[in-house]
Amino acid sequence: MLMKLQLALLVILLLACGFLYQFTLKSSCLFPHLPPYKSQQGLEALLGHGRSIVFLETSERTELSPLVSCAVESAAKVYPEQPVLLLMKGLNSSMQLPPNSTSPALSLLSAIDNVFLFPLDMKSLFEDTPLFSWYTQTNSSAERYWLHVSSDASRLAFIWKYGGVYMDTDVISIRPIPEDNFLAAQTSQFSSNGVFGFLPHHPLLWQCMENFVENYNPDIWGHQGPELMTRILRVWCKLRDFQEVSDLKCLNFSFLHPQRFYPISFLEWRRYYEAWDTEPSFNDSYALHLWNHMNQEGRAVVRGSNTLVENLYHKHCPKTYRDLLQGPEGSVTGEQDPVGPPWEGPEKTVLLSAWMQPGVVLKVKPQRVLRRLSTDSNVAAPVRKPKS
Repeated sequence: MLMKLQLALLVILLLACGFLYQFTLKSSCLFPHLPPYKSQQGLEALLGHGRSIVFLETSERTELSPLVSCAVESAAKVYPEQPVLLLMKGLNSSMQLPPNSTSPALSLLSAIDNVFLFPLDMKSLFEDTPLFSWYTQTNSSAERYWLHVSSDASRLAFIWKYGGVYMDTDVISIRPIPEDNFLAAQTSQFSSNGVFGFLPHHPLLWQCMENFVENYNPDIWGHQGPELMTRILRVWCKLRDFQEVSDLKCLNFSFLHPQRFYPISFLEWRRYYEAWDTEPSFNDSYALHLWNHMNQEGRAVVRGSNTLVENLYHKHCPKTYRDLLQGPEGSVTGEQDPVGPPWEGPEKTVLLSAWMQPGVVLKVKPQRVLRRLSTDSNVAAPVRKPKS
């Protein structure tokens, strides 16, 4: 009798264990973007060493494109011992997916051990920085380029507070960046703000935030972004043209050669979506900026197309390639920038100052703009006004 009772209790115990196991699996499905073991690690704990790789989504979107997924996955692959953070304004503080969200990219990224998703609370982020008063006094609904401006501000505040490397969500990492403090050159004397890295509380970033507020102009695309970085860079550095593929040392940070992140210039962005006879090795590059804001026509990344971008996905973000890309009949396009650069009018005035040099404006037919390629494929050369 006692033996039967013990067997019955054992069976009940085994059934209970099985139920708990199934419940755990179901719970992880209910919160697919944040596995249970990650929920115990707060943002502050992850940022203690200033070595994070940081991506931002300042819109309310939670349905991530394959390009965003590839950017985050490739960073996690290149930096396996460092936390890779994606901060999203559309996530709420309970760390749960928004209602009706079915984002496969969030599920994919959450399964990567060193990827962490957190809500982006701008007001809290800007506290104790020069940006706080600007943010609390600005009417965001009246701002034409608010998504870009708020992203420009957020990246400065985050890297100043916590340190690390900021990357745009259209940057595919291919090898580690060997610098702790750096800006990335887009051309010889013009800085990008799409990739940069600093240790916490670097004074250059504090000066950037002060200049952001003092010279705020919401009507000029890029004025608070790459143009701001370039203005401050010229205060700190005596710039000169790059010699071969070598970086410039500037006080306590480096200004990295355009080959490091921009081996294909913005005028040539379509080449990422073309098949190459011989693909470039990118041996001098740490990551590749794909210029997604230029892709207003929604060029697709198609499985089996043998384009450069498809092969980059296959090599550097294989999970995204496997799970999110489709074939020619169901291709997935790049995520279009909700408010891209100001291309307007029948001849389309292209404001190039945000990408190359302040004050450089080109007014020509769009097909001529995109045919006008840099004469040096290694460095994106400035394009001047055509002679009248």
